[in-house]
Amino acid sequence: MIVGVETLDGYLTALASEQPAPGGGSAATLVAQSAAALVAMVARICAKNPRYLQFHALARATAEQADGLRADLGRQRALDEAAFGRVGTATALPKRTEPERAARSAELERALHDAAAEPLVTAGQALAVLRLADDLLRIRNRALSSDIACAAEFAHAALLAAGYNVRINHRFMRDAAAVANQAEALAALEREGSALLAQVRLSVREPQ
Repeated sequence: MIVGVETLDGYLTALASEQPAPGGGSAATLVAQSAAALVAMVARICAKNPRYLQFHALARATAEQADGLRADLGRQRALDEAAFGRVGTATALPKRTEPERAARSAELERALHDAAAEPLVTAGQALAVLRLADDLLRIRNRALSSDIACAAEFAHAALLAAGYNVRINHRFMRDAAAVANQAEALAALEREGSALLAQVRLSVREPQ
């Protein structure tokens, strides 16, 4: 888990290694954290600018929420990696006898469910960051519109990336009801995320 900027290169080195973890789900949380950090930066600048006095309360609240989401996403990275690890552990269970095969199958199903559930949480957190980026557009600080746009793009990319990691686990799950419930929840997040991103893009591209 990344605890500071000084460990970023170490994380990326691990991500680039031949080991399967950290992988895409973990990286999605980092992208969303970057979005949250940009949101907090823009909010704090606006909160100090007398020109936006009427929006100071909004800006301060947005910065606090973005900080909270950034921390949550940091914890989510560890949860995602742990869930992926449990799939590997379950896959390696013995399957020589029928009882062993049954136990392995049950454990693998639980692990796959969790491995899909964790990136679904990440997707929800990324959407929350995207909502905050959209909220900041109310302040109309055109000088920082590119930072808001970057935050929105990063958050949306993290949402979609998390979605890929939900769906890859669905391919191997046998619990059709669980798959359907998770897929429905993910689709709702993606619909809202796409609509918000389109709204941000349109607003940022408007002439001053």
